[in-house]
Amino acid sequence: MITLRNVHKSFGAQKVLDGLDLDIPDGKITAIIGPSGEGKSVLLKHLIGLLQPDSGTVEVDGESILNLRRSELNRIREKFGMLFQNVALFDSMSVFENVAFPLEEKTSLSKEVIRGRVLSALEDVGLKNIEDKFPDELSGGMKKRVGLARAVVLNPKIILFDEPTTGLDPIGVYNICNLMQLLQAEGTTTLMVTHDLATAFATSDRFTFLHQAHMLFEGTEAEMKASDIPEVREFLAPTEDSLFV
Repeated sequence: MITLRNVHKSFGAQKVLDGLDLDIPDGKITAIIGPSGEGKSVLLKHLIGLLQPDSGTVEVDGESILNLRRSELNRIREKFGMLFQNVALFDSMSVFENVAFPLEEKTSLSKEVIRGRVLSALEDVGLKNIEDKFPDELSGGMKKRVGLARAVVLNPKIILFDEPTTGLDPIGVYNICNLMQLLQAEGTTTLMVTHDLATAFATSDRFTFLHQAHMLFEGTEAEMKASDIPEVREFLAPTEDSLFV
């Protein structure tokens, strides 16, 4: 579904991605894990053309997304649903209007169909009867779930999650995990950046570990837990001494 080859990206003297090769399999949930500041969110932004690599290739469905005209890039982006850390809800719009926005912008569905799709998406993320509220009336965790409802309401082929469970209570985390698995059953490809290993292990088929601009590991949960790569082992089970290194 998504292929990156020899991708390099630097911001000034800081190298963020250094020759990254990555394959995101169709219909699977892939978790991108690793310490903070290692380029995981930068990687997601490359997949939808928000950032361009300094060199290398990025392909979606066998099609390069580099150096496209805006109209061509928008066509590629329509395959994606996106939930980034800041959520980016429209403060002047109600919850209903926020979730309905992509349907109204990109489809010709009737108001009745749109309303049904919006309410269903909100229910899928564990939010009912809040469609008339505004973002400033919601907790951080509720905003995150509204953003997720907006990300999935168009039934995208690919969903990108940046820390989807941050700020959620256990019920919210359960709803997110359940939704990911339901989407996978429908054939959706998911790429998730997360520090929440419990969520990653509960949902993901594949794992990629980024460290100091390099991909140190790619494989299954069992392969990762059996890995003898020191950085991977430390990340999965840090010792008391390692916390102060």
